[in-house]
Formats: sequence, structure tokens, C-alpha cells
Amino acid sequence: MTTAAARADVVVAGAAGRMGSRIVACLPDAPHLRLVAALEARDHPALGRDAGEVAGVAKTGVAIEGDAARAIAPGRVLIEFSVPEASLEHLRLVAERGASAVIGTTGFSSAQRDEIAALAERAAIMVASNMSVGVTVALKLLRDMAKALGDEYDVEITEIHHRFKKDAPSGTAVTMAEVVAEALGRDIAQVGVYGRHGLPGERTRKEIGVLSLRSGDVVGEHTVSFGTLGERLELTHRAHTRDTFARGALRAARFVATRPPGLYSMQDVLGIA
Repeated sequence: MTTAAARADVVVAGAAGRMGSRIVACLPDAPHLRLVAALEARDHPALGRDAGEVAGVAKTGVAIEGDAARAIAPGRVLIEFSVPEASLEHLRLVAERGASAVIGTTGFSSAQRDEIAALAERAAIMVASNMSVGVTVALKLLRDMAKALGDEYDVEITEIHHRFKKDAPSGTAVTMAEVVAEALGRDIAQVGVYGRHGLPGERTRKEIGVLSLRSGDVVGEHTVSFGTLGERLELTHRAHTRDTFARGALRAARFVATRPPGLYSMQDVLGIA
């Protein structure tokens, strides 16, 4: 069992990607964490190269490989930001091998989320659509804001990300919408409106609007607006660098390394659940 003072061995999946490379770059500054393996798809051009070199930092002595079954070993912590199918494949190995995991992948289906919950009965798994400490605090504030303001205030969520992002709306925007809907006693599947076009008619009182923008190299920006006749209250989070998410993921890795099997959130990591 890894202790709080011990050094946890980390496996970074998607190590040549935008987030994976920043996690590799930030790892040397993370107390009690050590990079022991870096994963990419079996046909990725970065295979065989040093993970640190690919990340644009000093060499780590860890070559990027495609053998997840070798890399995910007992006691190790997987950190992954990739696609749902790959993350699930790796999580099955995590549960089978006695490892733990931090997952920042977004776009999971309901069935895939159910499978993750089942795997968490055998392994400590932390899943979050956003690893930012600021966003985690914002989610808690949004719940309180929605409960206090109630049905008199219209809720609209806007998110902006870089042009390369594949899913929309962002996982963070989805989570924000779910948190607000739950606080207001609504079912987001029934009241969510994702963009408007043409003549949709007057806004209904209980709908929650979500609008996605894609532009340039924006790391991530989310605004939740509560508006009523006479005033509007907004909560905005802006990420200026991906290192924000990388550092949050490393903080989560230290957390799950010492936890029993279970499905955890960033609020658990911060102790504000």
C-alpha cells in the first residue's frame, strides 16, 4: 500500500498529446510522484521517443510505448486524458491489475459511465471533466447559487475552447449544467437546450441553455449566467494554460494512490465534497 510519504509510480497515457505532454512536463515538480511509463496508440509516431523530449523538457529516461498491459501494473497510478474507448480499455486493466487511475477524458456515454462505476468497486478511480482547482470550487459555488436564486433566474452556459477540441459541449459545461439542474430539481436531459437557431420561440422558464464556441488556441473558458428581469449574475472561469489541469491531475494522483477502491471526484481530492 502506498503511503502519503512514499513515491507513487505514475503512468501517463496519451503522453504525446496536448494534456499528456504537459503532465509529463509538470511531473518533476510534483512531490512524491515519479514517471515510470508513458503510453500512446500503437501506431503513434512518437513511439520509442523519450517522453520528456516529446514534451519539450529534459529527458526522463522513459520511452513512449504502446503496451498498456505491461505499463499498467500493481500499485501504479494511471493518468489519462484521451478518448472514451481507450480510457475504458485502460481502466479495465487498472481494475484487473490492482492499480489506480485519474481520468480527465470527456465524452463518456451513460453506459460507459456505468462501467466505470462498476470498475471503481475494484480500484480507486478519480474521474473529472475538469481537473482545475478553480473549476472544482466553481462547481460547488454554482450549486449554492442555483439553489438560492431559484426558478426566477434563467440559466445560460457559454464555453469557449480551441479549434482542435473534438467534443461539444465541453465536459465541464456538461457538468456545470448537470450541477445546476440537480440543484434546481430539474432533469438536464429534459431541459437542456444546446444552441438555438431560426425561430425557436420564447425561452421557456426551466430550460438551461448551453452554447459552444471554438476559436484559435483558447485553452478553456466557461461562464454560467443567471438572469432575471432587472439583473444578471455571472460566474466565469478562464484557464490560461493547460498546466492548470496538469497540476490538478497530479494532485489527484497523489490522492488516489492512498485511497481504497471507489469512484472519486475532484471535490473529494480537495476535501470539499
